[in-house]
Amino acid sequence: MIDINLIREKPELVKNLLAKRGWDFDYEKVLSLDEERKTLMAKVEANNAEVNRLSSTVPQVKKEGGDTSKIFAKVKEINENNTEVNEKLKVVEEELNAILIALPNLPDEDVPAGDASHNEVLSFHGEKPEFNFKIKDHMELATSLGLVDYERGGKIAGRGSWIYTDVGAQLEWALINYFIQEHLKDGYQFILPPHTLNYDSGFTAGQFPKFENDVFWLDGTEPKRFLLPTAETALVNLYRNEILSEDDLPKKFFSYTPCYRSEAGSYRTEERGMIRGYQFNKVEMFAITKPEDSDKAFDELLSKAISLVEKLGLHFRVSKLSAVEMSHSMARTYDIEVYLPSLGIYKEVSSVSNARDYQARRGMIRYKDKATGKNKYVHTLNGSGLATSRLFPAILEQFQQEDGSVVVPEVLRPFMGGITKISPKKQH
Repeated sequence: MIDINLIREKPELVKNLLAKRGWDFDYEKVLSLDEERKTLMAKVEANNAEVNRLSSTVPQVKKEGGDTSKIFAKVKEINENNTEVNEKLKVVEEELNAILIALPNLPDEDVPAGDASHNEVLSFHGEKPEFNFKIKDHMELATSLGLVDYERGGKIAGRGSWIYTDVGAQLEWALINYFIQEHLKDGYQFILPPHTLNYDSGFTAGQFPKFENDVFWLDGTEPKRFLLPTAETALVNLYRNEILSEDDLPKKFFSYTPCYRSEAGSYRTEERGMIRGYQFNKVEMFAITKPEDSDKAFDELLSKAISLVEKLGLHFRVSKLSAVEMSHSMARTYDIEVYLPSLGIYKEVSSVSNARDYQARRGMIRYKDKATGKNKYVHTLNGSGLATSRLFPAILEQFQQEDGSVVVPEVLRPFMGGITKISPKKQH
């Protein structure tokens, strides 16, 4: 959530930053409710103080043989008034919290305003592949090489599903093993989280309540659970409602999970095959830092994601997302977008994001500052490292050969029994 103190002190700044997301923020409503809340809380505290003062006089009045009935009557009157005030306070707090909870994170000041047309391409990496033959798209290649069975995937699970088969399954698993090896080499802690999460996990991540309908909910579970849309949703909750030691920071994790989302792609050409589906594999990086260290952590996650794609030998670009394109919880996001030759477009394979203290406030994730002894909110960051469902097509398309074969990236070969090229199977 956004710090209420920032809204109190710099309401116009908050309004202007949220406007970059296309969000019309009525800060006057928030400040009015906040002021009403403070007035009611002060009334409750004053009433409680008066009750305590009156109650403290009872022993002396009794000792002097006086009548205490008037004191008890006054205490009863004040308590009844407090009940009414507390009821009003509850209503005001619920209305205020509902507004604050719904607000997206503030974009960093250098994040461009507007929609995807305002994304900024920052850099290109690797050579753009050129072909002197008629190329195939990833669906043709995957089918002709026996790597993916789209037809049977659709039969057993419906549209937006596929089956990795034979060498295709090996290639998918090689990608995951490659990512895992690289993250372990860099000293990140490996986490395998549950795939079913409770409501509080979605709330802390910032997906709920606004995006409750974007996940798969499981009926008949208590508490009600949903399938994780990304490992970030689990990892950000590891220290929910906990206070960490400053010496524990930064924390660096990575996790492999399938990811489940309730809306697959359309029938548009750019979303065919495995470009967008209900389930895909991803290795996710996650970091928890002190506020002053989060920019450095962001650069590290971005550098790691770039390195992973570079070592695969793929052509790609890095883009800074506009405010509207960023997810609800993030203050800044850079996308790594791999090139698909058949479409002549770039598709995101990694998003590296900094949530600042937005998720930490929702999940009460703090650390004790050694210098001041005070509890402070951590910063949380995440980065795909990497998602496979678009890397797989990019590898097939960028490394295809004229004879219909595909060269396997060198870094994946140790995980595939030394296979250097995937060739069409001979027909018997």
